[in-house]
Amino acid sequence: MGAYLLRRLALVVPTLLGIILINFAVVQFAPGGPVEQMLAELKGEGGGTLGRLSAESQGEMRGPQRAENTGGGGEGSRYRGARGLDPAIVAEIERTFGFDKPWHERLLEMLSGYARFDLGRSLFRDRPVVDLIIEKMPVSISLGLWSTLIIYLVSIPLGIRKAVRDGSRFDIWTSAVVLVGYAIPGFLFAILLVVLFAGGSFLQIFPLRGLLSPGMEMAPFWERAVDYAWHMVLPTLALVIGGFAGLTMLTKNSFLEEIHKQYTVTARAKGAGEQRVLYGHIFRNAMLLIIAGFPAAFIGILFTGALLVEIIFSLDGLGLLGFEAAIRRDYPVMFGTLYIFTLLGLIMQIVGDFTYTLVDPRIDFEARR
Repeated sequence: MGAYLLRRLALVVPTLLGIILINFAVVQFAPGGPVEQMLAELKGEGGGTLGRLSAESQGEMRGPQRAENTGGGGEGSRYRGARGLDPAIVAEIERTFGFDKPWHERLLEMLSGYARFDLGRSLFRDRPVVDLIIEKMPVSISLGLWSTLIIYLVSIPLGIRKAVRDGSRFDIWTSAVVLVGYAIPGFLFAILLVVLFAGGSFLQIFPLRGLLSPGMEMAPFWERAVDYAWHMVLPTLALVIGGFAGLTMLTKNSFLEEIHKQYTVTARAKGAGEQRVLYGHIFRNAMLLIIAGFPAAFIGILFTGALLVEIIFSLDGLGLLGFEAAIRRDYPVMFGTLYIFTLLGLIMQIVGDFTYTLVDPRIDFEARR
């Protein structure tokens, strides 16, 4: 197993590199980069940071040079939003964002920083990307962890029960319920929960935003734990509503497949009770795929399913951070979160393979050719 893990870890580097290169190439052709957005903001508002930038850039220019540059402005610039603006301002914005360098130099600097886990600074928040990710991580981990645990704790016993009572009324109506839940989008169910239970139009039982109520940061641990759990009820429900169907049906089908195999027939012929056969013989084989898939399921919920839920419940997590970075073309945040997401996903795949050997020691990846 050690040699197999080393091979898998060695593949992480070229996989990460390939994903980053592809996304970097795509971004080079995407319109509306950070320079264009800042130019549009400068022409539309002319205040705040951009106003100061404009004043500083113009203040540095002297007499005839300033008059010369303000005459035609950015008519020859490659940015459409630079038309009519002082070229010195455009050049200053490019220098501020690092776009005064060729693309290959920016790529090499980014890869060099990633090798040291230096993900750069946000273009619009002016903070290290690592600090932003660490700050938002607890929200997303909370949603992903609790949602995945609840899905597994409900779906596995339900799937086993459905397999044992295959074709019964219980099997039929539970299948209908989980499939209806699967058909409801998580964000739509989240809006329904807000309307019903978070002061939308009916009851106001649960809080609507954040992980803690204002002023609870200095409260005793047990009070903060209760308040945290109270805040997590509605977002977690919104995430798990569509997650029961797939795992429940996978559990049921896995157990049905094992129930009819020869070794279970032999165990019953030797006088083993039904519970002994089910949990002593079938469980390990049937649960192999289900338990080993836990890391991938957690990563899937953590990084793909929580975006709209975070927005609806005003939870400032990684999903919202990535969404805002994509909208504003905050490239360091976009590539930094992509780098972390991909790295965690690859590591979790390796953890999933290792989990196979824990569930069933007979599996030997090193023996595969």
